[in-house]
Amino acid sequence: MLCQVRALTGEVPVPAGTLWKLAEPGRQLDANLIRLPAGQHIATHAEPDLDVLLLAVTGEGVMNNADGQQPLSEGVLMWLPHGSTRSLTAGPGGLAYLTVHRRRPGMQIRHRTDVIPATGRPDGQ
Repeated sequence: MLCQVRALTGEVPVPAGTLWKLAEPGRQLDANLIRLPAGQHIATHAEPDLDVLLLAVTGEGVMNNADGQQPLSEGVLMWLPHGSTRSLTAGPGGLAYLTVHRRRPGMQIRHRTDVIPATGRPDGQ
């Protein structure tokens, strides 16, 4: 078992922010259980590289995306394609939701593509 969602989001008020995240080594997915208190808003943003699944776990709220206002309540599952913009606002009782997406690759040092390998200079001299 990874976590007990009901225990993390139960009847007792829980803190805002990340309640749980998938942290097992060697995983190919990232997952986060997020809690927004009543009326808290996540500003409009886009995920340029990854598709995201969002599952509302408890409470209610609204997601604004290209399709307009989408109500969120317990059990609503949404697919957020990469590049799509969205914002979230928690309802009067707050909102807890799970996001799942492909794991982001680690930071890497990359070579510049505009450098000519023979000279190491962009102008070739």
